Amino acid sequence: VQLQASGGGLVQAGGSLRISCTSSRRLSSNNGMGWFRQAAGKEREFVAAISWNGANKLYGDSVKGRFTMSRDNAKNLVWLQMDSLKPEDTAVYYCAQNRGSSAATIGASYAYWGQGTKVTVSS
Repeated sequence: VQLQASGGGLVQAGGSLRISCTSSRRLSSNNGMGWFRQAAGKEREFVAAISWNGANKLYGDSVKGRFTMSRDNAKNLVWLQMDSLKPEDTAVYYCAQNRGSSAATIGASYAYWGQGTKVTVSS
């Protein structure tokens, strides 16, 4: 499985950005999906996760209420709508496919990772 993240870029604080992730294989009912991020000099951080059918979503505390994760299995697509962006959201964002069907916050739950897309939020 290859995951391709896209949509990153430069945005001003308070702005919005949507990043997407496509899968080389059809998204199925077997796999939850997740977004993680890593800022320069920091450890990887959980951002958001979604269950196989989109019914269950989890968010990291730092993005709760500002970010929304969605998926479209028919289009092999997941995306992360990021609103009210802050400079501290600056990071490389990675999408990942869970080994299981649930939404998961732990990186070890994920078997496949995309290459990342960089998001920079200017103050």
